[in-house]
Amino acid sequence: MRTDLFDFELPPTSIALRPASPRDAARMLVVQSDGIMHDRTVAELPQWLQPGDQLVVNDTKVISAQLKGRRIGRETEPKIEATLIKRLDGSRWRALVKPAKKLAPGDIVRFGNEGKVCLLGHLDAEVEAKGEEGEITLSFSFHGPTLDQAIADLGTPPLPPYIASKRTPDDRDAADYQTMFAANEGAVAAPTAGLHFTPELEAALRGRGVELHRLTLHVGAGTFLPVKVEETSEHRMHAEWGSISADTAAALNAARAKGGRIIAVGTTSLRLLESAAREDGTVQAFDGETSIFITPGYRFRAVDILMTNFHLPRSTLFMLVSAFSGLDTMKRAYAHAIAAGYRFYSYGDACLLFRARD
Repeated sequence: MRTDLFDFELPPTSIALRPASPRDAARMLVVQSDGIMHDRTVAELPQWLQPGDQLVVNDTKVISAQLKGRRIGRETEPKIEATLIKRLDGSRWRALVKPAKKLAPGDIVRFGNEGKVCLLGHLDAEVEAKGEEGEITLSFSFHGPTLDQAIADLGTPPLPPYIASKRTPDDRDAADYQTMFAANEGAVAAPTAGLHFTPELEAALRGRGVELHRLTLHVGAGTFLPVKVEETSEHRMHAEWGSISADTAAALNAARAKGGRIIAVGTTSLRLLESAAREDGTVQAFDGETSIFITPGYRFRAVDILMTNFHLPRSTLFMLVSAFSGLDTMKRAYAHAIAAGYRFYSYGDACLLFRARD
Protein backbone atom coordinates (compact mmCIF):
# COMPACT_ATOMS: atom_id res chain seq x y z
CA MET A 1 0.00 0.00 0.00
CA ARG A 2 1.08 3.60 -0.53
CA THR A 3 2.53 5.18 2.58
CA ASP A 4 0.74 8.46 1.93
CA LEU A 5 -2.60 6.72 2.55
CA PHE A 6 -1.67 6.80 6.24
CA ASP A 7 -0.96 10.52 6.38
CA PHE A 8 -3.06 13.07 8.26
CA GLU A 9 -2.68 16.61 9.59
CA LEU A 10 -2.08 16.93 13.32
CA PRO A 11 -2.02 20.36 15.02
CA PRO A 12 1.09 20.76 17.23
CA THR A 13 -1.24 21.70 20.10
CA SER A 14 -2.60 18.12 20.08
CA ILE A 15 0.71 16.66 21.28
CA ALA A 16 0.70 15.93 25.02
CA LEU A 17 3.78 17.12 26.91
CA ARG A 18 2.77 15.67 30.30
CA PRO A 19 0.60 12.67 31.22
CA ALA A 20 -2.84 12.94 32.78
CA SER A 21 -2.99 12.85 36.57
CA PRO A 22 -4.08 10.46 37.87
CA ARG A 23 -3.04 8.28 34.97
CA ASP A 24 -6.42 6.62 34.50
CA ALA A 25 -8.08 10.05 34.19
CA ALA A 26 -6.91 10.13 30.56
CA ARG A 27 -9.64 10.16 27.94
CA MET A 28 -10.36 6.99 25.97
CA LEU A 29 -12.00 6.85 22.56
CA VAL A 30 -13.87 3.56 22.20
CA VAL A 31 -14.16 2.37 18.58
CA GLN A 32 -16.50 -0.59 18.19
CA SER A 33 -16.30 -3.26 15.51
CA ASP A 34 -18.96 -1.48 13.44
CA GLY A 35 -17.11 1.84 13.64
CA ILE A 36 -19.40 3.46 16.21
CA MET A 37 -17.41 5.67 18.59
CA HIS A 38 -17.83 6.66 22.25
CA ASP A 39 -15.97 9.28 24.29
CA ARG A 40 -14.99 7.76 27.62
CA THR A 41 -12.11 7.73 30.15
CA VAL A 42 -9.53 5.04 30.90
CA ALA A 43 -11.07 4.58 34.37
CA GLU A 44 -14.18 3.23 32.58
CA LEU A 45 -12.22 0.42 30.87
CA PRO A 46 -13.70 -2.37 33.06
CA GLN A 47 -17.20 -1.49 31.83
CA TRP A 48 -16.18 -2.40 28.27
CA LEU A 49 -14.78 -5.82 29.20
CA GLN A 50 -16.41 -9.03 30.34
CA PRO A 51 -15.67 -11.60 33.05
CA GLY A 52 -13.19 -14.10 31.62
CA ASP A 53 -11.46 -11.58 29.36
CA GLN A 54 -7.66 -11.62 29.47
CA LEU A 55 -5.68 -8.37 29.55
CA VAL A 56 -2.04 -8.63 28.42
CA VAL A 57 0.47 -5.95 29.43
CA ASN A 58 4.13 -5.40 28.53
CA ASP A 59 6.41 -5.38 31.61
CA THR A 60 9.51 -4.02 29.86
CA LYS A 61 11.38 -1.25 31.70
CA VAL A 62 12.88 1.77 29.95
CA ILE A 63 16.62 2.11 30.51
CA SER A 64 18.50 5.41 30.79
CA ALA A 65 19.55 5.09 27.18
CA GLN A 66 20.20 8.76 26.42
CA LEU A 67 23.90 9.60 26.91
CA LYS A 68 25.76 12.88 26.43
CA GLY A 69 29.51 13.21 26.01
CA ARG A 70 32.29 14.38 23.73
CA ARG A 71 34.72 12.94 21.23
CA ILE A 72 38.24 12.80 22.70
CA GLY A 73 41.71 12.12 21.35
CA ARG A 74 41.66 14.59 18.46
CA GLU A 75 42.35 18.31 18.25
CA THR A 76 38.72 19.25 18.76
CA GLU A 77 36.26 17.64 21.18
CA PRO A 78 32.75 18.14 19.78
CA LYS A 79 29.71 17.29 21.90
CA ILE A 80 28.04 13.98 21.08
CA GLU A 81 24.56 12.74 21.95
CA ALA A 82 23.84 9.00 21.76
CA THR A 83 20.69 6.97 22.20
CA LEU A 84 21.33 3.28 22.81
CA ILE A 85 18.95 1.23 20.71
CA LYS A 86 20.10 -2.41 20.85
CA ARG A 87 22.46 -4.41 23.02
CA LEU A 88 24.76 -6.59 20.91
CA ASP A 89 26.67 -8.30 23.72
CA GLY A 90 28.05 -7.56 27.20
CA SER A 91 29.99 -4.47 26.14
CA ARG A 92 28.64 -3.41 22.74
CA TRP A 93 25.53 -1.44 21.85
CA ARG A 94 24.08 -0.15 18.62
CA ALA A 95 23.24 3.55 19.01
CA LEU A 96 21.79 6.52 17.18
CA VAL A 97 24.16 9.48 17.48
CA LYS A 98 24.22 13.11 16.50
CA PRO A 99 26.11 14.67 14.94
CA ALA A 100 27.13 11.37 13.33
CA LYS A 101 29.36 13.18 10.83
CA LYS A 102 31.71 14.06 13.70
CA LEU A 103 32.53 10.40 14.36
CA ALA A 104 34.59 7.82 12.49
CA PRO A 105 35.50 4.20 13.31
CA GLY A 106 38.22 4.16 15.95
CA ASP A 107 37.10 7.40 17.63
CA ILE A 108 36.61 7.44 21.41
CA VAL A 109 33.56 9.07 22.96
CA ARG A 110 33.70 9.95 26.67
CA PHE A 111 30.25 10.06 28.26
CA GLY A 112 29.56 12.02 31.42
CA ASN A 113 29.16 15.66 32.36
CA GLU A 114 30.24 17.86 35.20
CA GLY A 115 28.46 17.09 38.43
CA LYS A 116 27.16 13.73 37.21
CA VAL A 117 29.88 11.10 36.98
CA CYS A 118 29.27 7.44 37.67
CA LEU A 119 31.04 5.88 40.63
CA LEU A 120 33.46 4.13 38.30
CA GLY A 121 34.49 7.38 36.60
CA HIS A 122 33.72 8.52 33.06
CA LEU A 123 32.33 6.01 30.62
CA ASP A 124 34.37 5.63 27.42
CA ALA A 125 33.30 3.91 24.23
CA GLU A 126 35.04 3.27 20.94
CA VAL A 127 33.22 3.74 17.64
CA GLU A 128 33.50 0.26 16.19
CA ALA A 129 31.45 0.77 13.02
CA LYS A 130 29.16 3.28 11.30
CA GLY A 131 25.89 2.47 9.57
CA GLU A 132 23.15 4.45 7.87
CA GLU A 133 21.02 7.30 9.24
CA GLY A 134 23.22 8.05 12.26
CA GLU A 135 23.59 4.47 13.49
CA ILE A 136 26.93 3.41 14.99
CA THR A 137 28.23 0.49 17.03
CA LEU A 138 29.80 1.46 20.35
CA SER A 139 32.23 -0.80 22.22
CA PHE A 140 32.28 0.30 25.87
CA SER A 141 35.15 0.12 28.32
CA PHE A 142 32.93 -1.66 30.86
CA HIS A 143 31.12 -4.98 30.55
CA GLY A 144 27.96 -6.64 31.81
CA PRO A 145 26.37 -5.43 35.08
CA THR A 146 29.17 -2.88 35.55
CA LEU A 147 28.27 -1.29 32.21
CA ASP A 148 24.55 -1.41 33.05
CA GLN A 149 25.19 0.49 36.28
CA ALA A 150 27.34 3.07 34.53
CA ILE A 151 24.62 3.68 31.93
CA ALA A 152 22.01 3.99 34.69
CA ASP A 153 24.20 6.52 36.54
CA LEU A 154 25.05 8.66 33.53
CA GLY A 155 22.05 8.36 31.25
CA THR A 156 18.51 9.67 31.16
CA PRO A 157 15.32 8.11 29.79
CA PRO A 158 15.10 8.90 26.06
CA LEU A 159 11.89 10.89 25.72
CA PRO A 160 10.41 10.81 22.21
CA PRO A 161 11.68 13.66 20.02
CA TYR A 162 8.21 15.19 19.70
CA ILE A 163 8.31 15.85 23.48
CA ALA A 164 12.03 16.49 23.99
CA SER A 165 12.04 19.08 21.19
CA LYS A 166 9.36 21.11 22.98
CA ARG A 167 10.65 21.05 26.56
CA THR A 168 13.64 19.87 28.57
CA PRO A 169 13.25 16.39 30.12
CA ASP A 170 13.27 16.54 33.91
CA ASP A 171 13.10 14.37 37.02
CA ARG A 172 9.33 13.92 36.67
CA ASP A 173 9.88 12.07 33.41
CA ALA A 174 11.94 9.38 35.15
CA ALA A 175 8.71 8.25 36.86
CA ASP A 176 6.15 9.39 34.28
CA TYR A 177 7.82 7.45 31.45
CA GLN A 178 7.64 4.07 33.21
CA THR A 179 4.53 1.91 33.48
CA MET A 180 3.45 0.47 36.81
CA PHE A 181 4.28 -2.96 35.34
CA ALA A 182 7.92 -2.10 34.46
CA ALA A 183 10.19 -4.92 35.68
CA ASN A 184 12.54 -6.18 32.97
CA GLU A 185 15.08 -3.60 31.80
CA GLY A 186 15.81 -3.30 28.10
CA ALA A 187 13.45 -0.85 26.36
CA VAL A 188 14.50 2.49 24.90
CA ALA A 189 10.89 3.65 24.63
CA ALA A 190 7.94 3.05 26.92
CA PRO A 191 5.02 0.78 25.98
CA THR A 192 2.84 3.85 26.30
CA ALA A 193 -0.64 2.29 26.56
CA GLY A 194 0.53 0.83 29.88
CA LEU A 195 1.21 4.33 31.20
CA HIS A 196 -2.54 4.76 31.79
CA PHE A 197 -2.76 2.05 34.43
CA THR A 198 -3.01 2.57 38.19
CA PRO A 199 -3.35 0.09 41.08
CA GLU A 200 -6.97 1.22 41.41
CA LEU A 201 -7.71 0.42 37.76
CA GLU A 202 -6.04 -2.98 38.08
CA ALA A 203 -8.17 -3.74 41.16
CA ALA A 204 -11.34 -2.69 39.29
CA LEU A 205 -10.44 -4.96 36.36
CA ARG A 206 -9.86 -7.93 38.63
CA GLY A 207 -13.12 -7.14 40.41
CA ARG A 208 -14.81 -7.32 37.03
CA GLY A 209 -13.40 -10.82 36.51
CA VAL A 210 -10.72 -9.75 34.02
CA GLU A 211 -7.34 -11.45 34.46
CA LEU A 212 -4.02 -9.68 33.83
CA HIS A 213 -0.99 -11.33 32.25
CA ARG A 214 2.51 -10.07 31.49
CA LEU A 215 4.83 -10.50 28.56
CA THR A 216 8.06 -8.67 27.72
CA LEU A 217 8.89 -6.85 24.50
CA HIS A 218 11.86 -4.49 24.69
CA VAL A 219 10.68 -1.53 22.61
CA GLY A 220 13.36 -0.33 20.21
CA ALA A 221 14.11 3.02 18.60
CA GLY A 222 12.29 1.90 15.47
CA THR A 223 9.16 3.19 17.17
CA PHE A 224 10.54 6.74 16.66
CA LEU A 225 11.37 6.33 12.99
CA PRO A 226 8.95 7.44 10.24
CA VAL A 227 8.26 5.29 7.22
CA LYS A 228 10.21 7.02 4.43
CA VAL A 229 9.54 4.66 1.53
CA GLU A 230 6.65 5.22 -0.86
CA GLU A 231 5.28 1.67 -0.57
CA THR A 232 4.77 -0.08 2.76
CA SER A 233 6.15 -3.31 1.29
CA GLU A 234 9.57 -1.65 1.02
CA HIS A 235 9.80 -0.77 4.74
CA ARG A 236 11.89 -2.96 7.03
CA MET A 237 11.17 -3.09 10.75
CA HIS A 238 13.89 -3.11 13.41
CA ALA A 239 13.91 -6.42 15.28
CA GLU A 240 12.96 -6.34 18.96
CA TRP A 241 13.44 -9.02 21.61
CA GLY A 242 10.42 -10.47 23.37
CA SER A 243 9.34 -13.26 25.66
CA ILE A 244 6.05 -15.00 26.51
CA SER A 245 6.22 -17.67 29.20
CA ALA A 246 4.71 -21.11 28.74
CA ASP A 247 2.41 -20.45 31.73
CA THR A 248 1.09 -17.23 30.19
CA ALA A 249 0.50 -18.89 26.82
CA ALA A 250 -1.34 -21.78 28.48
CA ALA A 251 -3.53 -19.43 30.54
CA LEU A 252 -4.49 -17.35 27.49
CA ASN A 253 -5.32 -20.45 25.44
CA ALA A 254 -7.41 -21.96 28.25
CA ALA A 255 -9.37 -18.74 28.73
CA ARG A 256 -9.99 -18.32 25.03
CA ALA A 257 -11.26 -21.90 24.77
CA LYS A 258 -13.92 -20.87 27.31
CA GLY A 259 -14.95 -17.82 25.30
CA GLY A 260 -12.69 -15.20 26.89
CA ARG A 261 -11.24 -12.48 24.71
CA ILE A 262 -7.60 -11.37 24.56
CA ILE A 263 -7.05 -7.64 25.06
CA ALA A 264 -3.59 -6.37 24.15
CA VAL A 265 -2.47 -3.32 26.10
CA GLY A 266 -0.39 -1.54 23.50
CA THR A 267 0.85 -2.32 20.02
CA THR A 268 3.95 -3.94 21.53
CA SER A 269 1.85 -6.56 23.32
CA LEU A 270 -0.19 -7.13 20.18
CA ARG A 271 2.84 -7.54 17.94
CA LEU A 272 4.40 -10.13 20.24
CA LEU A 273 1.14 -12.06 20.70
CA GLU A 274 0.64 -12.18 16.93
CA SER A 275 4.28 -13.25 16.46
CA ALA A 276 3.69 -16.15 18.86
CA ALA A 277 0.28 -17.21 17.51
CA ARG A 278 -0.35 -20.30 15.45
CA GLU A 279 -2.73 -20.29 12.48
CA ASP A 280 -5.59 -21.41 14.73
CA GLY A 281 -5.01 -18.48 17.11
CA THR A 282 -3.44 -20.41 19.97
CA VAL A 283 -0.46 -18.68 21.54
CA GLN A 284 2.89 -20.45 21.92
CA ALA A 285 5.67 -19.68 24.37
CA PHE A 286 8.10 -17.25 22.75
CA ASP A 287 11.69 -16.22 23.40
CA GLY A 288 13.51 -14.37 20.65
CA GLU A 289 13.30 -11.48 18.22
CA THR A 290 10.36 -10.30 16.15
CA SER A 291 10.23 -7.81 13.30
CA ILE A 292 6.56 -8.35 12.45
CA PHE A 293 5.12 -5.48 10.38
CA ILE A 294 1.32 -5.34 10.36
CA THR A 295 -0.51 -3.44 7.63
CA PRO A 296 -4.08 -3.62 6.26
CA GLY A 297 -4.79 -7.08 4.88
CA TYR A 298 -3.14 -8.84 7.81
CA ARG A 299 -5.31 -11.56 9.39
CA PHE A 300 -5.23 -11.24 13.17
CA ARG A 301 -5.04 -14.55 14.98
CA ALA A 302 -4.63 -13.89 18.70
CA VAL A 303 -5.92 -10.44 19.68
CA ASP A 304 -9.58 -9.41 19.88
CA ILE A 305 -9.33 -5.92 21.43
CA LEU A 306 -6.48 -3.40 21.42
CA MET A 307 -5.93 -0.58 23.90
CA THR A 308 -3.43 1.90 22.48
CA ASN A 309 -2.51 5.58 22.27
CA PHE A 310 -2.88 7.89 19.27
CA HIS A 311 0.01 7.48 16.84
CA LEU A 312 2.09 9.52 14.40
CA PRO A 313 1.06 10.05 10.76
CA ARG A 314 2.72 7.63 8.30
CA SER A 315 3.99 5.51 11.20
CA THR A 316 4.04 1.71 11.39
CA LEU A 317 1.77 1.98 14.44
CA PHE A 318 -0.94 3.93 12.62
CA MET A 319 -0.69 1.28 9.89
CA LEU A 320 -1.19 -1.40 12.54
CA VAL A 321 -4.33 0.16 14.05
CA SER A 322 -5.67 0.68 10.52
CA ALA A 323 -5.19 -3.03 9.89
CA PHE A 324 -6.99 -3.81 13.16
CA SER A 325 -10.02 -1.53 12.84
CA GLY A 326 -9.99 -0.48 9.19
CA LEU A 327 -8.22 2.45 7.54
CA ASP A 328 -11.39 4.47 6.90
CA THR A 329 -12.59 3.88 10.46
CA MET A 330 -9.27 4.99 11.95
CA LYS A 331 -9.12 8.10 9.79
CA ARG A 332 -12.60 9.02 11.04
CA ALA A 333 -11.60 8.21 14.61
CA TYR A 334 -8.47 10.36 14.46
CA ALA A 335 -10.37 13.24 12.84
CA HIS A 336 -12.90 13.02 15.67
CA ALA A 337 -10.14 12.87 18.28
CA ILE A 338 -8.42 15.97 16.88
CA ALA A 339 -11.67 17.93 16.73
CA ALA A 340 -12.64 16.82 20.24
CA GLY A 341 -9.31 17.83 21.76
CA TYR A 342 -7.85 14.42 22.56
CA ARG A 343 -4.15 14.45 23.48
CA PHE A 344 -1.80 12.54 21.16
CA TYR A 345 1.31 10.37 21.42
CA SER A 346 3.25 8.94 24.37
CA TYR A 347 1.80 11.07 27.16
CA GLY A 348 -1.57 11.40 25.46
CA ASP A 349 -4.99 9.77 25.65
CA ALA A 350 -6.04 6.25 24.70
CA CYS A 351 -8.17 4.34 22.18
CA LEU A 352 -9.98 1.09 22.89
CA LEU A 353 -10.28 -0.63 19.53
CA PHE A 354 -12.51 -3.62 18.86
CA ARG A 355 -11.29 -5.64 15.90
CA ALA A 356 -13.17 -4.88 12.68
CA ARG A 357 -15.62 -7.49 11.52
CA ASP A 358 -14.28 -9.67 8.74
